[in-house]
Amino acid sequence: MLKILKKLPGSRFPRLSRAITQATTTFDVKEPDNATKLTIEAYWRDKLNNGSFSTKSDAEKFYALSMFPYPSGNLHMGHVRVYTISDTMARFHRMNGKNVFHPVGFDAFGLPAENAAIQRNISPADWTNQNISQMRSQLKQLGCSFDWNHELSTCNEDYYKWTQKLFLMLFKEGLAYQNEALVNWDPVDKTVLADEQVDANGCSWRSGAKVEKKLLKQWFIRTTKFAERLLEGLSDPTLRDWKDIINLQKHWIGECNGYSFQMKFQGKPLSLRVWTESPEKLIDLNAFVVLKESHPLRKLLGDGDLHLHNPFTNNQIPVVFHNEVEFPEKSDVYLASPHYKDTDKTLRASFNLPFQINDLAESDEANKRVVLKIADLIGNGGYKVSSKLQDWLVSRQRYWGTPIPIIHCDSCGAVPVEEKDLPVRLPLDKKEQKCPKCGNENAKRETDTLDTFVDSSWYYLRYLDSQNKDQIYDEEVIKKFMPVDLYIGGKEHAVLHLYYARFINNFLHSKGLSPHPEPFQRLLVQGMVMGRSFREKGSGKYLKEDEVEILDAKKNKAICKETKQPVVMTWEKMSKSKLNGVDPSDMIGEYGSDTTRLIILGDVAPTSHRNWSNATFPGILNWQKRIWLTLNEFYDLRNSEDLETINKEDKKFIEEDEKLFDARNYYIAGATFNYRHSHQLSVAISKMQGLTNSLRRTPKHIIKHGKHFEQALATQIIMLAPMAPHFASELWSKFCSTPNRLNSDSEELQWNEDVLAQRWPSVDLQYKLEFTVRINGFDNAVIKIPRINLDKLTYDEAMDIAFNTDSVTSYLTDKKIRITNFVHYPGIEAILNIFVDKVKKPKKDNNENEKVVNE
Repeated sequence: MLKILKKLPGSRFPRLSRAITQATTTFDVKEPDNATKLTIEAYWRDKLNNGSFSTKSDAEKFYALSMFPYPSGNLHMGHVRVYTISDTMARFHRMNGKNVFHPVGFDAFGLPAENAAIQRNISPADWTNQNISQMRSQLKQLGCSFDWNHELSTCNEDYYKWTQKLFLMLFKEGLAYQNEALVNWDPVDKTVLADEQVDANGCSWRSGAKVEKKLLKQWFIRTTKFAERLLEGLSDPTLRDWKDIINLQKHWIGECNGYSFQMKFQGKPLSLRVWTESPEKLIDLNAFVVLKESHPLRKLLGDGDLHLHNPFTNNQIPVVFHNEVEFPEKSDVYLASPHYKDTDKTLRASFNLPFQINDLAESDEANKRVVLKIADLIGNGGYKVSSKLQDWLVSRQRYWGTPIPIIHCDSCGAVPVEEKDLPVRLPLDKKEQKCPKCGNENAKRETDTLDTFVDSSWYYLRYLDSQNKDQIYDEEVIKKFMPVDLYIGGKEHAVLHLYYARFINNFLHSKGLSPHPEPFQRLLVQGMVMGRSFREKGSGKYLKEDEVEILDAKKNKAICKETKQPVVMTWEKMSKSKLNGVDPSDMIGEYGSDTTRLIILGDVAPTSHRNWSNATFPGILNWQKRIWLTLNEFYDLRNSEDLETINKEDKKFIEEDEKLFDARNYYIAGATFNYRHSHQLSVAISKMQGLTNSLRRTPKHIIKHGKHFEQALATQIIMLAPMAPHFASELWSKFCSTPNRLNSDSEELQWNEDVLAQRWPSVDLQYKLEFTVRINGFDNAVIKIPRINLDKLTYDEAMDIAFNTDSVTSYLTDKKIRITNFVHYPGIEAILNIFVDKVKKPKKDNNENEKVVNE
């Protein structure tokens, strides 16, 4: 090996030559076993080219973001999946010349850390920082190319200072407010929960406890004011791959076809949300409010004389309990108006509520305008919202969270902490504070902390300027790099987190602090990693796999070895309680991180659930082996002397070599499409395996003398690099050390750079790519066009080609074209979609009479 290196012009390859010199321990290994892979990764771990992000760069930006991890201390396979996907995409776009930002941080506040710390009698800060250190080490072991210079943690003062600043911005805009309200109380975690954190069974999202209703004074954020624009934002054409997430968000927000108002109970420190499609009802002096008989307020306030203050007429609105009215969707409060509805008039009479003389405007529209104008002036509603959407309850009665920066004064009420005094720090030990407004020495600081969803609602912005000590972030940096180009995470966050993050970004956009109302342009929502679980049929007890005898794996038949009882075999989300989890450290320790990454990416698309089974391992292990063998054979043949004369001008030689030209271009187009456009990384692996098969079928004399084989092998290693960076780096180092290279002058390959610094391979300009004409979703014609022409293909040119193709024109005869759509992927393919009306044709009935039916 060293003799070969001396023959190479070392001055051209100083960095690479050093790497090869130090990595020779694996070069003579014929087949890469697990020990070899671990040796490779130990060597390359600190030498991988992870690129560099610069806010000053003029290169095209790409913001690749994976969802904020909670520092639990140990990665699970779900973590491995999401961060492998995000790292693969970040490395791919770097190799395409983009200025890639791929940050990481930790969503470090919250109940789990506080509860764990209490159990262990240590501080939540110590527990959290210990976990962060461990997870940081594991993420590096996984080979993730995160920009660690921008790392942040929500429990650090230099982060939560700006969360507090954001809260005060909302407070000053009237969007953060305190209210005595009926709230959800978790009796286990002893804190309130937002409506979004209570499941359909009325249980806490975190503890699983049955939620209770309590009257407490709490802090809310008025998300409902942005409901209509958040709903309309889901139609933003820049949103890509949101798919069913849009429907989930729409369902959560609801149809914004009415208005809600807060009304205080007369003589009680309590308010009630009243929603109506017809705000003009509030002008009716005979209006009254109906609550369901099961409403918790009946138990808390009784059936006595209850009234709300109507801020629009300054009179009192009676409150009654009754079930037989048309309550709005997901609401147990109904605004009745005898002036507008006879049934409401009858109901009012049945409760013996007195009638008053109304002084109403001539039209309902005029009355509506009056109410909405007053609502806007007094800051109480006046904007469209659905009946089911509530404001975001953000108070938490726990220690480990962002302190709410408010001081309560008997004279001034709730007063914001001055910005110069931020952050309001943990621990919350000194409650007495001086009022910033009047100087009252006996004022008290707010002791509630913020829901952790507030911390994670804006982290994607702070990442870009995480070291800024003087402001929440540099607005120019945000304008340059937002929105996020690709956001990767679990579907379980598709409602809560995405809704809150969209709200905060919309708010900041309304203040000119974010360039686009929507923060995330494209979503890649990955499925869960599932483990096979074994549960004894009678007792329901979960068993370990080694406690089970599998009788028929295909039919999921098994018995418990000890009791001989039938066992239910199924795939469930990995969990310690279900005994079906896999420790990533065990996987990485045995197979290495690259093999683990390839296994987690293989077989199924990122959006699908991944059933984790060692039955899938051989496919990836054999593929790695075949690539290794191919490279070794290439190296050995190029390093050997010719035993026979080869005529490179021979027709058969040229035909065999050009098979690799076709294979290389075909698989480049396929893999690139799946990396860049569809994100079907499992299909990209299949495409690369297809290229490996083409390489393995090549005759030895072509391997030794064929220029196209050499290029195809280089392409194979380069396209593998984003997924398996250590393994590809080792392969590339040996590939570059091969003597008698035929592509040394290639402009596509940078021989003096490592594999992750290579440019992503592209299809040759003269290679013919597919232009497909589809009619009503079915392929009608596939026309081969040189890439140099296809890349410049316009819609009009595509139409001309299609309507000069016999199969297209003959099919379209006598058919009416409804719509056409041109999809263009330069360097890959082009598709013209034509949609026509359904064909009508004559058909005879049983009486031989002709009739026309739809095909």
